[in-house]
Amino acid sequence: MLRSVPVIVAMAWLMAGAAQAQQAVPDLAKEKLCLSCHKVDAKLVGPAYRDVAAKYKGQADAEAKLVAKVKAGGKGVWGNVAMPANNLTDEEARTLVQWVLSQ
Repeated sequence: MLRSVPVIVAMAWLMAGAAQAQQAVPDLAKEKLCLSCHKVDAKLVGPAYRDVAAKYKGQADAEAKLVAKVKAGGKGVWGNVAMPANNLTDEEARTLVQWVLSQ
């Protein structure tokens, strides 16, 4: 029993860190103004993040493709309204895209 205590504590610590990281992503999306045009579960100006996740599900290159699109902007995939280029680091864009694809 005593040997399993450190393992349980470590797992709880990791789970708490993961929960904080998961909450940080919506905060990053707010900070970078992503949520001005997107919602998780409904179309706003741009597509719902759940729709994006569904569209790219199973595509091996989805993350890289979307990171590039988030940084450079794009038009035509979801209609005529263009998504402007975004001032993000590669890591911020990857974090946001991974979160979107997890919806």
